[in-house]
Amino acid sequence: MSPVRRKILLFVVIMLGLASMIVFLRMGNSPAASVTPTVTVYLTSTSTFTPALIPEIIPIEDSPLKRSILAAGDYLVRQQLPNGELSYQVDFITNERAYSPSYMRLIAGTGSLFTVCRVSDDLKYCEAGDKALDHYLEFLVSDPENFTGTCLYTNGNCQLGGAAVTVDAIYKRWQATGDFILKDRNLLTTAIDLGYFIVSMRRSDGGFFHSFDPHLAGTVDNDYFVINYPGESLFALMQLYEMTGNDFWLTQAHEVNTYMLTQPIAEDQWHGYAFGMFARLDELTKVDQDYAKQIADVIIAGQVRSLNPTNTSISTATKIESLAALAQAFYLSGADHAWLDSEIRTFITFVSARQLPENNCGWDVNNDTMLSYNGGIFSNCEESSIRIDGIQHYINGVTVYLEYQSMIKAK
Repeated sequence: MSPVRRKILLFVVIMLGLASMIVFLRMGNSPAASVTPTVTVYLTSTSTFTPALIPEIIPIEDSPLKRSILAAGDYLVRQQLPNGELSYQVDFITNERAYSPSYMRLIAGTGSLFTVCRVSDDLKYCEAGDKALDHYLEFLVSDPENFTGTCLYTNGNCQLGGAAVTVDAIYKRWQATGDFILKDRNLLTTAIDLGYFIVSMRRSDGGFFHSFDPHLAGTVDNDYFVINYPGESLFALMQLYEMTGNDFWLTQAHEVNTYMLTQPIAEDQWHGYAFGMFARLDELTKVDQDYAKQIADVIIAGQVRSLNPTNTSISTATKIESLAALAQAFYLSGADHAWLDSEIRTFITFVSARQLPENNCGWDVNNDTMLSYNGGIFSNCEESSIRIDGIQHYINGVTVYLEYQSMIKAK
């Protein structure tokens, strides 16, 4: 076990009353569907109080790409405020900062800190992640009398993606630490409550409502739609399945995936992540593989357009995530995967050239500025801004790619 995991793997004590509450927790008045899941938390009450479910970790060798992940993590830590707030966006030429009242990207950035912690085996990134997560979890809302589970309140409503990315941050912390306790909060209970909200937002046709107003009696917005929310939610359901070992979440994931396979192809990195988890924890069917290949083909077909210097590092980093996750899924399923490697590397090269001190746009940057923003990834040659979602997509995408490389080498 790594030094970080030895140091921060806490004893988890599950009280009988708490366990009973989780197992028999009622779904309440669902905004979209009436579902009563049975959730069993697989934590032991032995003398060691050690969690029965341990995250599966793929070791990553030292390399320039691994060091670029750490540099991006250093940027996030260096820019963090004492209260845990992460830097949303900053212009590294003018030092002008932009603040986002939407906490979804910031929580996703928090999750990437735990990814860096796991990759680096350095506790400082987990400590920064805990500080940020503790700060952003204050925006969770629960109201059992009026709606099901727990949601992330931002921009005047609760969006489906907010619950999903919060589950993802908790999952990434579990991957890094094997632990669910943050101060007086049981993060597994929080993740399950977020999962209940996701399930409650299911539509009768198999899809999702994407936005919910928790005020008064609570209502869904039938017209609100964000293209990446179903994939994020599917991924969160698979993460809940791995963290709990409960088939309820796997069943929900299969139902959502069945619906998504009927939808038009999109460059959906979240669906790619979910395919990878299906391949690792369950199975990737022939239909899944065919759909996954179409996602990859769409990304690759637009490569020339995607690599235009005016395009953002943010969108290109999501392509790294998509193709790397799909490569993992194909590898784990025994399908052809090697054809994706050169495509992934092309997109990594494009984004890496914008990670300071790399500067493929020829910005005139003095040494002090370069030191302050080292490791940050700027948007494009027309916009000298460093935004948190570009960094988190890069961290997570390159990590998935390096894990894929480790899988091949270990074969």
